[in-house]
Parts: sequence; C-alpha cells; structure tokens
Amino acid sequence: MRNPVITVRDLVKKYGDFTAVNGISFEVGEGEIFGLLGPNGAGKTTTLEIIETLREKTSGSVTVHGFDLDRHPQEIKKIIGVQLQAAGYYPNLHLKQLIALFAGLYNREVDALALLDTVNLRDKARNRFKELSGGQKQRFSIATTLINEPKVIFLDEPTTGLDPQARRNLWDLIRQVRDRGATVVLTTHYMDEAEALCERVAIVDSGQIIAIDTP
Repeated sequence: MRNPVITVRDLVKKYGDFTAVNGISFEVGEGEIFGLLGPNGAGKTTTLEIIETLREKTSGSVTVHGFDLDRHPQEIKKIIGVQLQAAGYYPNLHLKQLIALFAGLYNREVDALALLDTVNLRDKARNRFKELSGGQKQRFSIATTLINEPKVIFLDEPTTGLDPQARRNLWDLIRQVRDRGATVVLTTHYMDEAEALCERVAIVDSGQIIAIDTP
C-alpha cells in the first residue's frame, strides 16, 4: 500500500447500550479509492462521519494526513471534502450562486464555470438546484467538495437512487477526482460499484470489518 494518509485504530462509537462501530481499524493509502462496503446500518456512515469530524467517537484513534482527530480537528477540516448522503442546498439558488456561497465559506476565489466544467454541468450554471435531475444533483454535490482543493474526499453512498447511466457517469467522475490527486473514501452497499471503483475494499457488518483486501 502507498503512504497511508488515513489511519483508524480500534474505533468505537456507542449510543447507550448499542455499539454502532465496534473496534474498526484500517488505513487508506495516498491517491487510493478505498471503499467501505456493507448493508444499511452496518456502521459505514458513522465511521465516515467520525473521520470527517462530524460525529464524536467513543474511543479509538484517527489521523488524517498526520493530523490527530482529537488534537487537530480544525486542521483536518481544512484538507477534506465531504459529500453527504443527503445534501441540503438552497433549492432556489442557481448553481453559480451556490458555488459563490461555498467559496465564501472557504474564503476562496473560485471560477464557477471552470468548476462546473469538471462535473459536466456548465450548461446548468443558471439552473436552480431543484431543477436538476438526480444524477446532476449528485455531480454538483461532488463539485462543491472540490472547492477547497481537498487532499481527501469522502463520498457517502454517492450513487444511491440513480439510474444505471447516471451511476456510470458518476463512477467516471470519481475516477477523475482521484486522477487529479485526491484520495477518495466512499461507502456503498453495491458490490458492482465497489468492484468497479475501489482499489481496496473493507467489508463492514454489525460495526466490524470482517474482510479487507482488493476487490
């Protein structure tokens, strides 16, 4: 494996008596597309949200590009991009306005049309978010993760609900994101998606990794 940029050791997340993540450990190499594969409720999203600094862990350790989650969460936030299962965008703003909004949050100057080019949405620049198809919404969601030029991008079930052509278009986009130099971590419950995209896959069930290897 290439130089690890994410290291997770003995990660645990409990909600009262329920253990959602039960001692998960893995590493992700630089420039890798790494997948967490498993059924709904397996603990994939919880694991991602802890690494993304969105959810507190119960125990264990996480480092991202050398930054410890407990000591440097703000530094981690600066170098990651996050595409959530359900992204909440202002539905009546058009895409250029939404990019300007996100760029302002990151305090960055962004060429909105050039960014939309990367996800093949330039022709939708003046369309409102609510006017996009499901696949276009997912592609735009990934575009917003690129605004801060992240070193690591997290995609949580990015193709759920998409038709076959839209899924494959999104697969191509994910490969392009990796080819631009980012490390990609994604969750999925589609075995064909894990096989097509991921260089390594961790199979997660009941909060534990039961296998980890190439597809």
